[in-house]
Amino acid sequence: MAKPSRVRRSINNQYSRGGANPIDIHVGAGRVRRFGSPAANIIKRAALTSALLIGLAGPAWADFEKGFNAFTRGEYAMAARALRPPAEQGHARAQFVLGYLYQVGQGVPQDFAEAEKWYRKAAEQGNAKAQYNLGVLNHYGWGVPQDHAEAAKWYRKAAQQGNAHAQNSLGVLRWKGHGIAQDYAKAYKWFSLAAVSFAAGAHRDRAVKSRNAMAEKLTPAKLTEAERLTRQWKQQK
Repeated sequence: MAKPSRVRRSINNQYSRGGANPIDIHVGAGRVRRFGSPAANIIKRAALTSALLIGLAGPAWADFEKGFNAFTRGEYAMAARALRPPAEQGHARAQFVLGYLYQVGQGVPQDFAEAEKWYRKAAEQGNAKAQYNLGVLNHYGWGVPQDHAEAAKWYRKAAQQGNAHAQNSLGVLRWKGHGIAQDYAKAYKWFSLAAVSFAAGAHRDRAVKSRNAMAEKLTPAKLTEAERLTRQWKQQK
């Protein structure tokens, strides 16, 4: 098995080429962002609200908070131990972060099949980040047989919730015709939405470049239609 650090570099490289990010949440990508206050507090308040709404406050919330705090400190083995009980109780955020730890081999042996299992549990509860990451595993065949149609399914679910990386990745599949019908107008739409959703930086620049590449492939009438589809999607949100 490849060393976790090598795996993380490979993941970073793979996602960078697609303009994607393996853990598009509040805890970075193959490179882990460790947020302090006030960002971490905002995340915790949001997670606590979610826990209260679905009846997971109390011990499950306490374990999630303990695990999240350990994760932000880089104590991944402790994070995995603390996150497992709430994940097993159905805490979607705990499931998501535990899946990430398995994906990159931090605190636990690197295991894409386990990552897929936990991402799927969270994704089926509507967690957009888990939906996106589940799409990525299917896209590249990590822990599951490569399946572009399944990747498109989960990218779409996350994209419809406004996940910029999923929007961009769905644009790529539409562009290439992988797993779904090739459609430059719809690819243009998803790249346009991703360009708006991304913060300024390399991801946005790539989305803009991809959108412009799609525009060059469209007739004036098709480009007008693509712009209409983009406006329509925005209005629905």
